[in-house]
Amino acid sequence: MRKTPTTGYLLSMSWSPQHCANVRNPRDARDRFQCAGDNGRFGWVLHGLWPETDSRDYPQWCRPAKIVPQPVLKQHMCMTPSAQLLQHEWAKHGTCMSPHPAAYFRSAAILFRAVRFPDMAALAARPQTAGSIRRAFAASNQGVTAPMIAVTTDRQGWLKEVRLCLGPRMRPQRCKPFQVGARDARTVRVRPIPKD
Repeated sequence: MRKTPTTGYLLSMSWSPQHCANVRNPRDARDRFQCAGDNGRFGWVLHGLWPETDSRDYPQWCRPAKIVPQPVLKQHMCMTPSAQLLQHEWAKHGTCMSPHPAAYFRSAAILFRAVRFPDMAALAARPQTAGSIRRAFAASNQGVTAPMIAVTTDRQGWLKEVRLCLGPRMRPQRCKPFQVGARDARTVRVRPIPKD
């Protein structure tokens, strides 16, 4: 349990084709809905909405976590296509924001649905950098600039996540230095959504 004052938030979005490329067994219960069969066609999914501080000591596990009710899980499975991940995000991050899972996920859904995503097929078709990914997201979202976007990659340089840095009122703000992730010049490869 770590209760530190919240000074902002991070909306963390995962590029599903990369997640599914890295799972050992896409038919395993944890990843089946997101990665197996016809369902394995997700693009951007929400990893989570995280309360942040002015250091790496962000609040987490703030109170005992109730089990997320089935109707709430079902409502948000297309946003975060894993019941296990939804439960984890609620327990680790959501309990620091609300005593009610439905309220936490409602806030996350509003923010996630407001994001406009760039043309990922075009980004996957040619080499990118973390800076070009940031600029593509900024160009797609009014009021967002490249320094408000964090980019993370795996060890091989494949795009894993894009994170939108938010202030205390959940409006986009410049990322803090420890939130930035990959530097602008870092080469980034984008895995395309699989075709039939």
